[in-house]
Amino acid sequence: MRAPRPLHWLLSIGVVAGLIAGAVLLERHRHKTRAAEVAGFPLGPATPFDPAVVAPTDARGAGQGTAFSIDERGVWLTARHVVEGCSRVAIVTGEGRGVAAKARLDPSSETAVLLTKGGAPALPIAPAFDLREGEIAYHPGFPRGRPGEIASRLLRRETLVLKQRSEPVLAWREVGHSPFLWGSLAGLSGAPVLNPEGEVIAVTVAQAPRRRHIYTTTPGSLAAALKGIGRPMRSASPGVIPPDGYHAIADRMRRALSVAQVVCLG
Repeated sequence: MRAPRPLHWLLSIGVVAGLIAGAVLLERHRHKTRAAEVAGFPLGPATPFDPAVVAPTDARGAGQGTAFSIDERGVWLTARHVVEGCSRVAIVTGEGRGVAAKARLDPSSETAVLLTKGGAPALPIAPAFDLREGEIAYHPGFPRGRPGEIASRLLRRETLVLKQRSEPVLAWREVGHSPFLWGSLAGLSGAPVLNPEGEVIAVTVAQAPRRRHIYTTTPGSLAAALKGIGRPMRSASPGVIPPDGYHAIADRMRRALSVAQVVCLG
């Protein structure tokens, strides 16, 4: 067999090198495209032109929901409608056990502060930052009264119409959930909205099961609610939440009672 000429070798090497370089550039372009899709555009401030959505039935007085600790001395946050009009509120600490909580409703948002004697490890509050369309968040809580959680992707700003008032909210689309979660998500109201760093950025306030949309307060509403309770104790972040590991982290938060079920007893 006649050996290939040196020129042929050079041409072959050049073609292979070109193909490899092209593949690398294409993969870099794909990564940049995916990153741009995830990052999206920054969300601007709320305006009167934001789309309006009427609150689903489960956001008008559920009687049970989720609360989460923001100060281990006994300060919690939940959704306002979960405890509004309730004469006795309790944080569930175990099977058939709970502690009494005093509710303070935020008059300007769909948020309520709960105060108990003693508390649980607190979840960290995220510092001020700009939200972008496509961001991922996690909602650990007690949907339908059972431990469960969902993952969501940020869609846009909307206005949630609740009884005699309306409130700017963030609309998210569900992109993952606990295996049993089909249909109603009632009971998830009040759950923390966690960014991938494990920090609280908002409070879950309503769900539209058919559309698989979740509505939350805005970071601005969360900051306003915190102003009335003083400065919470600093708490450590649980660390980065992996996309395929948020179920285990949610279970850990519930076991520590950092995320707990809240019920109306009267």
